[in-house]
Amino acid sequence: MEENNNLEEPKKVNKSNKKLLFIILSIIGILLLIAIILVIVILNTPKEEEKIENKPKQVLSPYRITSNKLENFDLYFLQLENKQENKIYSPLSIKYALEMLSEGADGDTKEQIDGIIGEYKNKNYPNNANMSFANGLFIREDFKDSINSTYVNNLSSKYNAEVIYDSFKTPNTINNWVSNKTFNNIDKLFDDVSNNSFILTNALAIDMEWNKRIQATMETYKDAYSVTYKHEKYSHYVGLINGDSYKTLRFNDSIDAKSVEIGASINNYDIVKTLGEDNIRKTVGDEYQEWLKKGACGNPSEEPDVNTYLDKYIDDLNSNYKKVDTSTDYNFYYDDDINVFAKDLKTYEGTTLQYIGIMPKNESLDSYIKNIDADKITKVINNIKDFKAENFKDGVVTKIDGQIPLFKFDYELKLMDDLKELGIKDVFDINKANLSKISSNPLVIDKAIHKANIEFSNEGIKAAAATGMGGFGAAGCGFEHLYEVPVEEVTLNFDKPYLFIIRDKDSGEVWFIGTVYQPTENN
Repeated sequence: MEENNNLEEPKKVNKSNKKLLFIILSIIGILLLIAIILVIVILNTPKEEEKIENKPKQVLSPYRITSNKLENFDLYFLQLENKQENKIYSPLSIKYALEMLSEGADGDTKEQIDGIIGEYKNKNYPNNANMSFANGLFIREDFKDSINSTYVNNLSSKYNAEVIYDSFKTPNTINNWVSNKTFNNIDKLFDDVSNNSFILTNALAIDMEWNKRIQATMETYKDAYSVTYKHEKYSHYVGLINGDSYKTLRFNDSIDAKSVEIGASINNYDIVKTLGEDNIRKTVGDEYQEWLKKGACGNPSEEPDVNTYLDKYIDDLNSNYKKVDTSTDYNFYYDDDINVFAKDLKTYEGTTLQYIGIMPKNESLDSYIKNIDADKITKVINNIKDFKAENFKDGVVTKIDGQIPLFKFDYELKLMDDLKELGIKDVFDINKANLSKISSNPLVIDKAIHKANIEFSNEGIKAAAATGMGGFGAAGCGFEHLYEVPVEEVTLNFDKPYLFIIRDKDSGEVWFIGTVYQPTENN
């Protein structure tokens, strides 16, 4: 009996070992299977770079807009159409038109547009008698049911766009709308719209006065600029405009242009400290006593005594020091290479626009434009000086004279070609355009028009775009001792071709940019 029991135990042990081995092998098999699956998954998972490549390609451009301030986009059309001719356009108007177009685009078409628009966020401007700003969506009547209502609502809510339905048999409705929104300055934006289903339009205009006229007239003679310094040999004045009698400026050695004059005097010559009060008292006192002895004014006893006269004389000299006088409210900058003139227009409903003229002295304007960018122009703008004594050379009287030509002209950009050069191409290609957010019907943009004009005058600026004294006095009846003063003269003539910028002074948003090669208001 014992022998049989001993034989059964090894059998039980062998069965247990087999079960354990089976379990171990099963676990190993499962782990191996999991490992194989993981390897397969890893090998078939796109790498990070591949994921990026499979995403829609983002169009990166050096003209991508990142803010409302002056950017390379604003200068782009100036550089692309860099011809020696008068030019004006509105970057702000073009930006609004592109934003509204982007709302209706999708796919690569939208990527190309947004690659330029970038992070730009438009600023809403008010409408009044001096500033017009409007967006419009014109829809052909028989296309009304095909246009996406969401797109229409977006333009209306986001851009305050007027939605107008028209037969499109003639461009009169659109042109009349543009004319009305530009103070009748742009009468004919389109020649023909009969083949169009819809038209996006931005129109803006300004009719603004300067805070103070550039040059005083016979009617505003009280604003006339005339400067003299007590007991110092210095005088400076700017004449009055009488009717249409503007001073002539020889522009670019070829045109006698009507111009307005500017002037300024900054007295940083401390004559009392430089010459010494004691020396002044002795020199002037001796002469004054000799004058009194001659009785040149009748009764010498009626004249101030020497010490009283000298006290007043020294006070007068001290009052000249740090004195600043300007013919109008302007700012400027100059160096060996450029002249800069800046002047604010009146503030309308919280918006102040500033005009800035930049004239290269030593190179042609087209060459200067070719080599500028937003950073360079921003640096120029930041260097513009206020009329404060500390901003001018010490130890001299700075005398500023200048003439700025009057001008008036209009211009039309080759906008479609320019946008294609910028990288916005598909929207103009019938085989590639994706404007599915506007309509499910195939759409393409076949027109891109931008017209603008400007009038620069003594009173102010009109522009439109669519896509749109010091007194002289000395104590004593006729005695005077005049001291010579060192004078540094600065000429700020804008007598060569130059570029101009009209911008929102607070935000930096550029409303207009242009060039003046030939003033059209000439004698």
